[in-house]
Amino acid sequence: MSREKENLTKLGSQGTKYKTDYDPELLESFSNKHMGNDYYVKFNCPEFTSLCPITGQPDFATITISYVPDERLVESKSLKLYLFSFRNHGDFHEDCVNIIMKDLIRLLDPKYIEVTGKFLPRGGLSIDPYCNYGKPGTRWETVAWNRLTQHDMYPEKVDNR
Repeated sequence: MSREKENLTKLGSQGTKYKTDYDPELLESFSNKHMGNDYYVKFNCPEFTSLCPITGQPDFATITISYVPDERLVESKSLKLYLFSFRNHGDFHEDCVNIIMKDLIRLLDPKYIEVTGKFLPRGGLSIDPYCNYGKPGTRWETVAWNRLTQHDMYPEKVDNR
């Protein structure tokens, strides 16, 4: 299917505009050509930035998004632009990962999705929020519950942040 049929406006554009205010309308999707397969798609964004809603100080994180697509997949350039749009967005770490997940659920209606934030410390404390979702009424709902309840059973040793 051509890019025009999928209505992808960001991919290949030479005139990319980087919005610095949160904008979920930047997200675009395209058809899953492998709907008969269950598979993960994983994105790592090691340069995520948002602002503390109280102090206005910048917060830096690696955001990881993993999902099992159903009918739609997120177009990666639009995802990059969307994540960049958090640059001047003031919200707590936990809010950012939940907002990202909910925006992607609205866009894609995935079978399963999880979003993790590994935020750099400020004031000597790092925060690593995790959220997930499994499509209700499917086996992915059970996967989501199991992943959530077992999520941090073997936490990483944090000595490099």
